[in-house]
Amino acid sequence: MSDWLRDAVLYEIYPQSFADSDGDGVGDLRGVIGRLDHIASLGVDTIWFNPCFASPFVDAGYDVSDYLRIAPRYGTNEDMVELVAEAGKRGIRVLLDLVAGHTSIEHPWFQRELHAQGPDPEGDRYVWADEEPRRAWDAGLPGTPAWVPSPGPRRGWYLKNFYDEQPALNFGWVTADEPWRDAVTDPGPRRNVQALKDVMAFWFERGVAGFRVDMAFSLVKDDGAAARGNPLTSALWREIRGWMDTAWPDAVLVPEGDEPRTAEPPAFHADFFLVIKTEHASLFDNHAAGTLPWHEPRPPFFDAEGRGSTRTFLDAWHAVRDADPARPVILSSADHDFDRLRCGPRTPEQLGAAWTFLLTWGTVPCIYYGDEIGMRYLPGLPEVEGSICNPGYNRSGCRTPMQWDDGPNAGFSTADPARLYLPVDPDPDRPTVAAQERDPDSTLHLVRRLLALRRATPALGGRATTRVLHDGYPLAYLRGDTHLVVVNPRRDPAGFGTPHARGAEPVVVHGVQVEGDAVSAAGFGYAVFAIG
Repeated sequence: MSDWLRDAVLYEIYPQSFADSDGDGVGDLRGVIGRLDHIASLGVDTIWFNPCFASPFVDAGYDVSDYLRIAPRYGTNEDMVELVAEAGKRGIRVLLDLVAGHTSIEHPWFQRELHAQGPDPEGDRYVWADEEPRRAWDAGLPGTPAWVPSPGPRRGWYLKNFYDEQPALNFGWVTADEPWRDAVTDPGPRRNVQALKDVMAFWFERGVAGFRVDMAFSLVKDDGAAARGNPLTSALWREIRGWMDTAWPDAVLVPEGDEPRTAEPPAFHADFFLVIKTEHASLFDNHAAGTLPWHEPRPPFFDAEGRGSTRTFLDAWHAVRDADPARPVILSSADHDFDRLRCGPRTPEQLGAAWTFLLTWGTVPCIYYGDEIGMRYLPGLPEVEGSICNPGYNRSGCRTPMQWDDGPNAGFSTADPARLYLPVDPDPDRPTVAAQERDPDSTLHLVRRLLALRRATPALGGRATTRVLHDGYPLAYLRGDTHLVVVNPRRDPAGFGTPHARGAEPVVVHGVQVEGDAVSAAGFGYAVFAIG
């Protein structure tokens, strides 16, 4: 069984915005190949790509029309194979995003059922009803009804997952008490489970190391409502995991979110603390991208005014780690679905404390492209490919082009600026990789230094214990009983006392002092000490 994820450091690439090799204004795989040395220089060993498959891009590629073909705007399947090979030469694995719960309406599976006169004799791949069901099903964002009238010859309605153009795949229902509800063992749901295996095998054979699964627990639709732990969906993924462990034992499967706990062993190799959920938001999010229904209107802990708390995060951390201390938990700097590490009023000066925490806490860290140089979330950008789900939630600002240098379009593309996927940050002082390479005090150099330290120091990695000594300002914790980490995200100084500080030897220090038992941290200070 694969164990490498426990020691991994991930780097998320939104392919539209990373590097454009052909000058059409949209990023592509050959652009990524040309920038692999930068990724390797960080100390990263795993790339996670947002969806790269063929799509009409109603929802930025999360509406797949062909799982077995790279979207032409990104290149070809051969380009992906070459990218995987070139990344492998640098010790980097590649994870792809698997959209498991729905497809595009342009997918041939949907078109076949749309143009049929009735149910597919082999079992419907999608959920169809002759009339709009009286029992509603809440698809969630963007907030429109879940049932969509058929736009083709087939009469009736189909169930969607998100946008109307994303029909939900049929994985069955816990309660199959209406004609449009199949049991999970019926032919349609079983066809779809096999299809997931076929898609995964296709890319495993081409060197991909695993998948992050979008909406992983959305498959059996009334599962979560019927019982805690989404038991039928979890069983489905355990079946797939069992197949993987036999056929592809070194591959990994990562969910979107944390895996619901059941009495059975987990199906996924890790939990993922999502940027849009409270455990991450309580630390970092200034809600520059907007708010979602479950967000609490509280300042984050990494807040210059020092008004936040670590309690929400720590409660979630202990909930997953107490049950299984060896299970990896992925924590990102940011991602494609919300804002960036540098968002709202957060300044570059504040990033050092954040990065010290992210890279030493004991999670599997994931760096969102551009966060390693402190790219800003840009408010007020236009809607592009479904980025504005509702008027109060804009994802465009975290999807802007990577800032490589001071050349045209920040080195992202040679295209006319009007053709870019999204505008480049217009600030003349915007951070770039080239400028930060020349500055030894830059965010980029700090990230590299911390990751090199993590690699060289097992106590700072994903296998050692983490014990909190002080959960306010400053946050202080022991890693593996050999290293003390102190971060003070607020503007004002902060301090505390601990006998573990005696004889502490500085490893990385910025604005933190130790005298006997006393630890004092200047505003935005951070430090790693060797102790004992």
